[in-house]
Amino acid sequence: MATLNLRALTSWVGIARLLAVVLSCLSFSLVASTGRFGGPYGAWCMFTWCFCFAVTLLVLLLELLELYRLLPLSWDDFTSAFSMLAALMVFTSSVVFPATFISSPCSSSQCARQAVATTTSCLCFLAYALEVSLTRAKPGDISSFLSTVPGLLKVFEAYVACLIFSLLDTARYRGESGLMWCVAVYSICFIFTFLIIIFTIGRCLTYIPCPLEKVLVGYNALAMLMYLTAMILWPLYSFRGQGRPDPCGKDCWWNKSLGVTFLTIFNLIAYLVDLVYSTRMVFFRAPP
Repeated sequence: MATLNLRALTSWVGIARLLAVVLSCLSFSLVASTGRFGGPYGAWCMFTWCFCFAVTLLVLLLELLELYRLLPLSWDDFTSAFSMLAALMVFTSSVVFPATFISSPCSSSQCARQAVATTTSCLCFLAYALEVSLTRAKPGDISSFLSTVPGLLKVFEAYVACLIFSLLDTARYRGESGLMWCVAVYSICFIFTFLIIIFTIGRCLTYIPCPLEKVLVGYNALAMLMYLTAMILWPLYSFRGQGRPDPCGKDCWWNKSLGVTFLTIFNLIAYLVDLVYSTRMVFFRAPP
């Protein structure tokens, strides 16, 4: 029999989730009222707000009724991973939507609604960021891996890899061995990072017959080295002998290649920080 857990709504984490539900609902409602969200960028923003609204509402209901205990997964890991993913997705939408759909001067009522939707989306990002900070594991606590800094970085690394995939143009890297190696790096690291996240949420890591913490340290070191080569090779082969076209719109290959370059650097830094934190957690634990 389900019981009501009112702390799911009255705790600081619950309040942050309620704010995220309201703000994401406002965002997609305001944008839907304008009728201007066509194309891949508009579809992505609408999907982000609707997806985050639906999943956060589901999380609230499951915690309110305490039904999450019946699910065959690590609930703390799932909610930590989702809040981090939602924060990243909403942040991306808060940047992409105004850059794509709001033009200057902004004087019409339609533009005003788009501006308010952007504002609510930014506030929604802050609500998810607050949830991430509230649920983040304390130093030394590894009971919920995805709520630790290395665990949150795993979600960040996988998300950034997805952004890289969205910017890749098959015609640009096919036949270029250096660029194909970079795509292989992005793909291999994404697959392994995604599997770590899924296995952690599904409580499957305990069945792996090896010292998992040390394996993760080795993987982080290898991934960092692979991204280091990609950071060098991608701009070297992408921009070799080619300047920026004029004009160069939002779908211009040069802009996309530049975006991949910066995202590669971001993930390289993420894997470096991940390696440092993982090494400290495994080899430099404080005595009990």
